Amino acid sequence: MSAKLDNAVGLYLEGIRDGDAAAALEKYIGGRYTQHSTGVADGKEGFLAFFTPFLANHPDRDIRVVRAFEDGPHVFVHVYQRLDGGAAEWVTTDLFDTDANDKIVEHWDVISAFIGSNPSGRTQVDGDTEIKDLQQTQANKALVAEFTRVVLQGGQVDRIADFVSDRLAQHSPETGDGIVALRHKLATAGKEIVYRTLFRIVGSGNFVVTYSHVEIGKDEFAVFDIYRLERGLIVEHWDNVEPIPTPEEAGNSGKF
Repeated sequence: MSAKLDNAVGLYLEGIRDGDAAAALEKYIGGRYTQHSTGVADGKEGFLAFFTPFLANHPDRDIRVVRAFEDGPHVFVHVYQRLDGGAAEWVTTDLFDTDANDKIVEHWDVISAFIGSNPSGRTQVDGDTEIKDLQQTQANKALVAEFTRVVLQGGQVDRIADFVSDRLAQHSPETGDGIVALRHKLATAGKEIVYRTLFRIVGSGNFVVTYSHVEIGKDEFAVFDIYRLERGLIVEHWDNVEPIPTPEEAGNSGKF
């Protein structure tokens, strides 16, 4: 792994899984640590204030980094957490920014419960993990950006096939495989789904990730979408959704 990836994964595994939070912060954090995780304040002090009781309250921690890649100064990780023998299971998607020394200086995340299999028998974390086709990174990012603009923001559901394969493998909790199921979800969700802002887009080869501000009905959410592409089409999709907290709940500058 690169130094950026080492630092992001090290903070997770050493600082949280292994419980060495203070030591991990000294090794992997830069001159500042701007925090966007709900309930966690900025800086090393905010990290320790949140995770010291967390680690004490959850001594049994199985934390696995399922997917990870870097794009410029950013690192993305997709993580499964199983606490206290399965009493709680979580999926986290995290985006880190790094400084000129590859140390972590800012963090965004979305956390949701792991709920098991969707209608097609897939979970929120299983599926393909191999990063390849690095020469296609920019083209794949451009395609996902256009898919977001045209379909998710513009509402042109009839154009899904321009971007998505018929054999789409779907990991979203309530949606089955295939383009028909995706079209049905977007067209008849019961509540209007609007991608208000595409906040970040990062990618490495065949994987592209977006972080967006999404409205579903009258409610607002922070959403990570993970896409795997082949030959210019989206062939696999994961997402992670968290309600946007109030400023009081956030304890920092908010999800974005």
